[in-house]
Amino acid sequence: MSSIDSAVIVLAVIALFAAFVNGALGYGFSSLTVPVALVFYTNRVLNPAVVIVEVFVNLYVLCINLSGVPAVWRRVLPILIGMLPGIAVGAFALTSLQPGWIKFATYSIILPLILLQAAGWRKPIQSRWLVGLPFGTALGVLYSVTTISGPPLAILFNNQGLVKDEFRAGLALVRVTESGLTAIAYYKLGLFIEESRSILFVLVPCVVVGIPFGAWLIRRLDAETFRRICMSFDAWVVGFGLSRVLVEVKLVESPWAYSVMAATILIDVCLLYVFFTVRRGTAQGSHALAPQRSGIGAAQPDGDNAAGRRSQGG
Repeated sequence: MSSIDSAVIVLAVIALFAAFVNGALGYGFSSLTVPVALVFYTNRVLNPAVVIVEVFVNLYVLCINLSGVPAVWRRVLPILIGMLPGIAVGAFALTSLQPGWIKFATYSIILPLILLQAAGWRKPIQSRWLVGLPFGTALGVLYSVTTISGPPLAILFNNQGLVKDEFRAGLALVRVTESGLTAIAYYKLGLFIEESRSILFVLVPCVVVGIPFGAWLIRRLDAETFRRICMSFDAWVVGFGLSRVLVEVKLVESPWAYSVMAATILIDVCLLYVFFTVRRGTAQGSHALAPQRSGIGAAQPDGDNAAGRRSQGG
């Protein structure tokens, strides 16, 4: 089997999994696909294909979450405005910088963001414009260079206290804008080449199959646990990619470069232990309170109990 065939098979498998995750969580396609695909392709070849797919994926996610847009569009407006110059700068940098260093920047920026998200880092954000404008500019640069924006957006929206529907709507609104503007910038810079089109033909069927399946299956899974496991997979993959590119750009010799991947796995395992310990404690606390709730309910008048049952059924 040729190396090209191997690359296509790996790309198809990871894209199918990433589309499944995107269908379940509303984001994750590029942040899962790109770190693996960069082992075989450069950003300059990979990004245009991923961006075209993301335009349609994000439009789909936005359409199914339109009900949350009125409550969230004012919050994301500063990000959208700040994003404009960032996308222009990032797209130009993609055409100018050496591919190995672009990979290094991609992995180096994304890895700490994934670990911060996995750690559940929280810092309430009050000033939307003061934070949103520079954040949007940085996000525009990051996305147009890497096509990844899910981890920083998730951190920001969680720290703004967005609930589930608002979170998904805000995420979709930002990502539709960034992917659409980035696609235009790539077109103007002539980045849509034949190699990118061949990657696109691999990604499209994976998305068509994976997203509906993920949206269907997440109804039967615990979404928070699934999201946390996906973050671990992402962190391990990015750790591996960063280790490889350290050797590629001759910053660290092999096998010492793979200490980055080992450290990433160790940190994530500790974070996973904390996550599941807290989840187990929460579940045990809920079970302990259940008899008390039942007792209180039994002492209420019949009318109140009937109303409570109707409320639970709805």
